[in-house]
Amino acid sequence: MRSTLRKAPGRLARFDRKLVRAVSAFPGGGHDEFFRQLSAAANKGKLWFGIAAVMALVPGRTRRASVHGLLAQGVASGITNLGFKTLLPRARPLPEHLPAFRFVHPQPTSSSMPSGHSASAVAFALGVGLVHPAIGAVLAPLAAGVAYSRVHTGAHWPSDVVFGSAIGAGAALVTRKWWPVRPPFPETRRTAVKAAELPGGRGLGIAVNTLGGSYAAETAEALQKVFPEAYIQEIAGNDDVAGEITAVATRPGTVALGVWGGDGTVGTAAAAAVEHYLPLLVLPGGTLNHFARDAGTPTLEDAVMAAARGEAAAADIGQVAVERGLPGSPERLQLSMLNTASIGLYPNLVRRREQLQPALGKPLAGVVAMLRTFAAGTPTTLIVDGVRHKLWILYIGRGRYYPRDHAPLVRPVLDDGVFDLRMITADESFARLRLLWAVLTGTVASSRITHLSESTRIRVEPADSTMVLAVDGEVMPAVRAVEFSVQPAALTYYSPAR
Repeated sequence: MRSTLRKAPGRLARFDRKLVRAVSAFPGGGHDEFFRQLSAAANKGKLWFGIAAVMALVPGRTRRASVHGLLAQGVASGITNLGFKTLLPRARPLPEHLPAFRFVHPQPTSSSMPSGHSASAVAFALGVGLVHPAIGAVLAPLAAGVAYSRVHTGAHWPSDVVFGSAIGAGAALVTRKWWPVRPPFPETRRTAVKAAELPGGRGLGIAVNTLGGSYAAETAEALQKVFPEAYIQEIAGNDDVAGEITAVATRPGTVALGVWGGDGTVGTAAAAAVEHYLPLLVLPGGTLNHFARDAGTPTLEDAVMAAARGEAAAADIGQVAVERGLPGSPERLQLSMLNTASIGLYPNLVRRREQLQPALGKPLAGVVAMLRTFAAGTPTTLIVDGVRHKLWILYIGRGRYYPRDHAPLVRPVLDDGVFDLRMITADESFARLRLLWAVLTGTVASSRITHLSESTRIRVEPADSTMVLAVDGEVMPAVRAVEFSVQPAALTYYSPAR
């Protein structure tokens, strides 16, 4: 028995020829055309791409299953066509081995070993099945039919199909931890407190900041209709926002402070509410309304209902002590933080993700935004709680955000007493390649470059010169040091009890 580069070992060749003779003995019929069409449909993965496209229309587990199937298929196809077909050249069956009416024409010219169709078919079906077993079970006979069709039409020897199928199964198993299914988020929990009831907005002072937009008057007029007894103050584009909000908070007769504006304006209003012992009513007037969403008032109707009933809850506040300017003449600022702070590339990542999200959806938009941001970005060297790090991103959330990866979206609890600290580091060798690989495979959360922790106090300093800090979307350059601390249950905010 001999083995050459172009001929399979004798025992395997005899086994293959025996099975091919058995297949060739089948009588002709409509099944010949069926298997020929099935084999053609799977050329270059067209069949699986089409099925994945249909599955992607159904959100949730079905869509995730389609993504895993395509990932597994891509890996299997790459290994088969770029690897083994080059390393294991083998001649395909000859026309005399099968009836002429059954033999595929034209016959592929690449190596027969292994079968790429079989690898892709098994990889896709098993990849889908690992996420959604019911759909995987439906696809299994189709994948088996594609694999068999390669023998039935004379495109491959049976051992090619077996080897290709094994590669496909291996690819599905290897990629099962890529883009893992996110665990369910914890249930929303709020610590209920009682606040002043505001029927018709009686005793409510509202600061409206439209950043000098032309619709400021229209916004104020619309709010006055909803809260006919409230006092409403428009903030012009060149006004001192903090001063105007304080004026509303200290106006005689004010028992609650309302705010319409972006995250920065809401943070300023929260600081004023805490200072003057007022409950805060957050109205969804910003672009993203992060705190309004977490507070349970993502719509004006929710806010009106909570205010009228006096339904409220307690939230922690982050205190941010910022040191800016030159060493000899530092400027010290004290800020309140409701949502998040970041240093590094995170603001660019968020901006790109939000631009892409309407067209691509949250998960895919996050991937594309990560790739674009980190392909061209550079890390920043910072000293975090006394430890020096080279970082792509330093992210601090006021409270635990979910999911626990690079794209936090939801904060179920507003009074858990901690900061959510996330660092994506560039300390490791091949830092950029590690990062891009983790993004492509959806393993950022479990990668060695990602460091997740919780703390009640955090200090950050730049290793050289100064740094740029973003707090609740407000960007501050020339920062020399910043310290974060938690003020527990300091803010009372209106929130529907349901």
